[in-house]
Amino acid sequence: MQSIHIEVYYDFICPWCWIGQRHLAAALAETGVRDAVSIRYMPFELNRSMPVEGMDRRVYRTRKFGSWARSQILDAQVTAAGLAAGAPFDYAKVLRTPNTRFAHRLIRFAQSRNDPHTTHALYQTIYAACFSEGRDIGSLDTLVEIAAEHALDAHDVRGRLLSTAGDHEIDATREKADRLGIRAVPTIVIDGDTISGAQPPAVFSNALRLAIRRKAA
Repeated sequence: MQSIHIEVYYDFICPWCWIGQRHLAAALAETGVRDAVSIRYMPFELNRSMPVEGMDRRVYRTRKFGSWARSQILDAQVTAAGLAAGAPFDYAKVLRTPNTRFAHRLIRFAQSRNDPHTTHALYQTIYAACFSEGRDIGSLDTLVEIAAEHALDAHDVRGRLLSTAGDHEIDATREKADRLGIRAVPTIVIDGDTISGAQPPAVFSNALRLAIRRKAA
């Protein structure tokens, strides 16, 4: 059977993208097609004007949602959904809202090495670092540490993250999303079928089974 192509439009600032990733992983395990898929992570920066150093999270969320109390209500909803999905959130530790450009460069670097296992592991780890551990994933040093945890050369990674060589592709991916009418993340495209939002695992399982039938035909 031919590979099932999956495109994951995401941003590391989006907690629902992590939940969507866990739901997709559950669907891949449930359908037994994990080894028959090709996943491409497609960056979709939600805050393109975010300062490089990021912002104090309380200040950012208060401006975005009108009050800190409203933000905390939304955080509680995300935390409950994450608990069910196997994505543990600990917002008490999350002090900054990061600029995610460095993190997107790291995923692009991993994908350029044609190492899906490392890419997937990095993708999961960056979310956990941000939302479970409260690490600043907008920090170059933090991302180099994370890369080194996955056996990537720290010096090589630092150089790649400081380079803007991959930014054209990151921007082009956002332009592609705009052309496709993608306005929010997560958006996951499975063999041409577009699924918006962190849908339950069953939704992804159904799309995967449909893709399997198309490939078999």
